Amino acid sequence: MINIEFWFSIGSTYTYLSVQRLLEVEKNNNNIKFNWQPFSVRQIMIEMENVPFTPPPKKNKSDYMWRDIERRAKFYGFPVKVPAPYPLKEFDLANKIAVLGMDNEWGIEYVKKTYQRWFQKGLEPAIEPNVSEILSQLGLDPKKTLEMANSEAINLKYLEQTKIAKKKKIFGSPTFIFDNEVFWGDDRLEDCIKWINLSNQNL
Repeated sequence: MINIEFWFSIGSTYTYLSVQRLLEVEKNNNNIKFNWQPFSVRQIMIEMENVPFTPPPKKNKSDYMWRDIERRAKFYGFPVKVPAPYPLKEFDLANKIAVLGMDNEWGIEYVKKTYQRWFQKGLEPAIEPNVSEILSQLGLDPKKTLEMANSEAINLKYLEQTKIAKKKKIFGSPTFIFDNEVFWGDDRLEDCIKWINLSNQNL
């Protein structure tokens, strides 16, 4: 089995495209498995002094991003409703829930449902009642789950995930890593797989 690291932050717009299709990519490539790794791309971008769509407004760039996501979603064959709420008010909470979920086997479904509601229904992640509805759909107790997501243990793990991402020279979401090769962006997923196939041919 070939393991590809999938580093992501809920809050990244283009990550919607990857989240929607990774399980299908796994089905079509039986030897590939994605390891989902949530982290804070916002913290890294702030440290890089690279915060998108801050004043003065970058309307042309913003408009392009939404249209690009709309086009790419159409290419892939899944729905999208843009513009979606952005940036997120509860960015960190959304990702800390993901950190908790990845430790408890419901993380991938949480991320998928969160992105689907965000980009298909315009419901912002980690905001009530949206977040509690998602957790309830997963068979979880919303109050207890949110308390755990806000615990010191999960906060420390979230910070550690972000430190690891920085050490791996990750600067954006989504990022795919195989054998220390970094591929940034949803449109680089296929390049990652091509690289793996090329590497196997050269063995």
